[in-house]
Amino acid sequence: MATIFTRRVIAYILDFFVVSVAIWILSYGLFILSNGFAYGIFSRMVYILPFIILFYFILCEKLANATIGKSLMYLQVRSRNGARISWIQAIIRNISKIYWFPIIFDWLLGKFLRTDRIFNNISRTVVIND
Repeated sequence: MATIFTRRVIAYILDFFVVSVAIWILSYGLFILSNGFAYGIFSRMVYILPFIILFYFILCEKLANATIGKSLMYLQVRSRNGARISWIQAIIRNISKIYWFPIIFDWLLGKFLRTDRIFNNISRTVVIND
């Protein structure tokens, strides 16, 4: 069986595809509704994208304890005491996922300090086997 770290990476990649499909569908729908004025829509997607990503991760982890990727990898997000995470914890732990790549720095800094991701430590959350 793969390590929890490997499963977390795979879950993150799966979540990337889920959010990408949702953004594609949203973009296509907005394009159709705008009668083809794509420039106005797509030029603003760079501002909308971080909110869609954050909305996905925060909502899924707060309401279901896992994103779709984490669920497929049999992982859950919990408070360190084993309880469900709060809204504040969900927001804090997902801040580094705003544009997909800041999480790499979050993880590297955590490894440098010999701990988990920094934002997991700040929010007092853990990822556990389901």
